[in-house]
Amino acid sequence: MRRHEHSPRAENPSSATDKHHRSDRETLARLWPYLWAYKGRVILALAFMIGAKLANVGVPVLLKSLVDRLAPHPGSAQALMVVPAGLLLAYGLLRLSTSVFTELRELIFARATEGASRRISLEVFSHLHALSLRFHLERQTGGMTRDIERGTRAVNSLISYSLYSIIPTLIEVVLVLTLLATKFDMTFAWITLLALVCYVIFTVTVTQWRTRFRREMNELDSKAQSKAIDSLLNYETVKYFNNEAFEARRYDDSLDRYRAAAIRSQRTLSMLNTGQQLIIAAGLIAMLWRATEGVVAGRMTVGDLVMVNAFMIQLYIPLNFLGVIYREIKQALTDLDKMFSLLEREREVADAPDAKPLLLKGPPVVRFEHVDFAYDPSRPILHDVSFEIPAGQTVAVVGASGAGKSTLARLLYRFYDVSAGGQAGRITVNGHDIRQLTQDSLRRQIGIVPQDTVLFNDTVAYNIAYGRPEASREEVEAAARAAHIHDFIVSTPKGYDTMVGERGLKLSGGEKQRVAIARTLLKNPPILVFDEATSALDSANERAIQAELAAVGQGKTVLVVAHRLSTVVNAHEIIVMGHGRIIERGTHAHLLAANGRYAEMWRLQQAGHADASD
Repeated sequence: MRRHEHSPRAENPSSATDKHHRSDRETLARLWPYLWAYKGRVILALAFMIGAKLANVGVPVLLKSLVDRLAPHPGSAQALMVVPAGLLLAYGLLRLSTSVFTELRELIFARATEGASRRISLEVFSHLHALSLRFHLERQTGGMTRDIERGTRAVNSLISYSLYSIIPTLIEVVLVLTLLATKFDMTFAWITLLALVCYVIFTVTVTQWRTRFRREMNELDSKAQSKAIDSLLNYETVKYFNNEAFEARRYDDSLDRYRAAAIRSQRTLSMLNTGQQLIIAAGLIAMLWRATEGVVAGRMTVGDLVMVNAFMIQLYIPLNFLGVIYREIKQALTDLDKMFSLLEREREVADAPDAKPLLLKGPPVVRFEHVDFAYDPSRPILHDVSFEIPAGQTVAVVGASGAGKSTLARLLYRFYDVSAGGQAGRITVNGHDIRQLTQDSLRRQIGIVPQDTVLFNDTVAYNIAYGRPEASREEVEAAARAAHIHDFIVSTPKGYDTMVGERGLKLSGGEKQRVAIARTLLKNPPILVFDEATSALDSANERAIQAELAAVGQGKTVLVVAHRLSTVVNAHEIIVMGHGRIIERGTHAHLLAANGRYAEMWRLQQAGHADASD
């Protein structure tokens, strides 16, 4: 039987997982608890498997008796008719029982296999959501999703091949060797054993040698996948610069390298297939030659020859698949290792062992105390930043691009910790260091309207309700009205059931931003963070929504990150940042009177507005 390799399954060293490779034994030990959760089904399925193999080995024995009974010999015609009929019935029942036991095994263990696969996939999915923002900014989505896809497939493959192919094959080999040695002579057993040993050694040696070709093939496949997904996600950018041909060349270059690697892998597979067939053919010829000699010499009957041939055919099938099984198991273990590597990737931002939930009865006090932070140790972002947002008040942070404004919001939300990489300082909510609070309880108390809004490829209603999934339709529509997007939504043919497209690309920037504002208003937390919340809106909508946000912010602790100073003139305090430091602070009137950096920015923006109106 020929084996072909179509989809790559082994490890991709370049994808977004770490490059540590655990041993096969460690990977199996990691998988075992997921299976042992269904131990009753495992044991019952193994019993059915043994029954199937016993029935399978019994088939050639009955076939031998049937042939011998049909051979010419003295006796009545009635005996010739009755005895073979009974043997034929038994032969058919054994064949049927083999299939029945096999199907019962599959039926019983299907729940365990799918249950283990589901549990592992869910754990990986949940763990990816628990990893820090840094991981998700650095990952390659295409490569990572391919690793997860292979890992999920590997669970089913590994269970199927190892538990229901390797063990049954070993049982069948032992039974056949025992029958051959006891019923005839040891020569048959030694020939079979020698062929088996040569086959296994050849298969393992060649398979290990060609593993590097498989890894190279999978690495190139994941790179091609990453380039394709990245290009499609940036469809508009590709169009803006007329780079369709350039993207096609990049993708084709990756595909061409993958093709070359796949051809090298197929060559080595053909060599493996040919060697395996030679070993099997040599063993089969030797066995039949020995059996034929026995028939000629009178030591064996024609039925014995048929039985030996049937045994060899039955052994040939599992032996032939042993090479496939070994390769598949090695590949499945490698794929599973990649997924387990994702699952075991340490969280950069994790709850402390003694972390407590944040319980708020009203708007809290938020403090940044001597905060230093750097995404990269060689490039610090914040330097000794200290300020307070009093309970129920609004503090705005303004400054040039790259001053570190949005970083403050990310630190408050614990996308990063201020202690990362040895940086100093702390952030507190009502006096509690947020590193000592559970992330879930902290984030439930904060609502963020981000600078760059990305929506799910679902309906408008779904995206607004994401702020509070249990909200009623009336509450969703109320939030949409507050965000001044209700009229637009109902004007579309499908209303709130309108699909927004991949990442919300069917909506304009302003519409996406209003959806983001609506879902944050629906969440209605005591702490609000507006990170350039109205930057994509026109002036009329901006003024209307600013009034709404000001009303919503009453009685809440609000941090506003803004570039347009006109949106923060009513803040209780305005903090001006430059190069990661606080350079000015005060109210709008106070900062204008100080005639410093804020006043300069104000004059520049006002002059820009005047020129635009002209």
